[in-house]
Amino acid sequence: MKLSNLISDINKKIIGDTEIEISGIAYDSREVKQGYLFVAVKGFQVDGHKYIESAIKNGAVAVIGEEEISCGCTYIKTDNSRKALAMVGAAFYGHPERKLKIIGITGTNGKTTTTYLVRQILMLKGLRCDLIGTNQIIIGDEVTESSRTTPESLDLFEIFSKMEKRGGEYVVMEVSSHSLELDRVYGVEFETAVITNITQDHLDFHKTMENYALAKAKLFKMCRSAAINADDEYANVMIENAGENVLTYSYEKPSDVRAQNLKMSERGVIFDLFDKEGIHEMRLGIPGKFSVYNALAAICVCKNIGISDTDIEKGLVLAKPVKGRIEVLHTNTPYTLIIDYAHTPDGLINIISAVRAFAKKRVITVFGCGGNRDATKRPKMGEIAENLSDIAVVTSDNPRCEVPMDIIKDILKGMKKDNHIVIENRKEAIRKAMEIAEEDDIIILAGKGHETYQEIEHIKHDFDERVVVKEILAER
Repeated sequence: MKLSNLISDINKKIIGDTEIEISGIAYDSREVKQGYLFVAVKGFQVDGHKYIESAIKNGAVAVIGEEEISCGCTYIKTDNSRKALAMVGAAFYGHPERKLKIIGITGTNGKTTTTYLVRQILMLKGLRCDLIGTNQIIIGDEVTESSRTTPESLDLFEIFSKMEKRGGEYVVMEVSSHSLELDRVYGVEFETAVITNITQDHLDFHKTMENYALAKAKLFKMCRSAAINADDEYANVMIENAGENVLTYSYEKPSDVRAQNLKMSERGVIFDLFDKEGIHEMRLGIPGKFSVYNALAAICVCKNIGISDTDIEKGLVLAKPVKGRIEVLHTNTPYTLIIDYAHTPDGLINIISAVRAFAKKRVITVFGCGGNRDATKRPKMGEIAENLSDIAVVTSDNPRCEVPMDIIKDILKGMKKDNHIVIENRKEAIRKAMEIAEEDDIIILAGKGHETYQEIEHIKHDFDERVVVKEILAER
């Protein structure tokens, strides 16, 4: 494809020939091949402009960047390389996003489960629905692991292209606040979008809750219709940024779609759905009050694209739990082990409260906090775990480049009782929880969820809690 066609919509200053052929695009100089266009993006740790010379040596024939430079090949100066990357990526792959019906799910907690619920409802309806999320990317029958919640824009449009070429119709995807702030979904028009909730997370990046909420709200300027959790503190911010076609949902406040008469058990939730069509009983085999909100989010998404309540009801009844989200391990022990991704204050409240609702005896929570992330949530999570659990085992999560005990010390600042144990090594912490667990106790392994690694000093070490539990049991 000619460079001139790729950059036609970009705000730019051109130095050199734009009628050259471009064989590929890269934002990492190591991925550049002969005939490529290299887009220099300024990241948090790496500035792509420093690698322009390397990209040219690897075969780049054109470069897009934000600085005034002379690089020895065609150079396009623009005011925003991230937006430019999205625009040239979409053009290079033939704008596949325009041929798909894309559904966006954003929120602090519940994104992954909601995407899977929506997909299962649409698939049971007989509609093709691919998926992009924290756990996996699903294209037809092909399933690959994800490296991040929302891919970089160039990678995203490549994924859309594969979906479209393989007969894709609907795509349901998680849209992170980072992706909205960093223009990873720039240029995508969503068929519909939903906000699950906004609670504390990613303040290392956004700095304030207001900034975090406004980043999420950007999604609602990019969609044809929206579904918004009326019970959430930031609901009005979302509504103000959405268009006229908004569907609200709730359990507590008045809304367009409301859940009432909730019944909870270890087998899941049952509730009555009130909307303009009447009252429908809904069943979902995933326990916890937060599951009701995930179900409501999925229901509203499906309503916005024309799925009937009857088809939604059928889909929810048959929906299966998602890996790493209130996942019960089959261990043949007198106590129960549950793995959950809860890594925020609200997420920890949700999972422990959900388990409390059906626990026969004690709840033992094993948890930690990630390194190089928002440190202000650490004492809050310590307080939550201590107050809601019978026993809290404080350990390491993904320390990344921080000293694990420094993270643990931050957690302990919020813990005032004597019902907690500190064991830095996560495997040993799990072992301790299993040693002290008695019949009918429930152990929650919080924070890792679907992850099968522990990140320490930029290295990801194998650490699948399912495997770890089996190893501990085998050693007995």
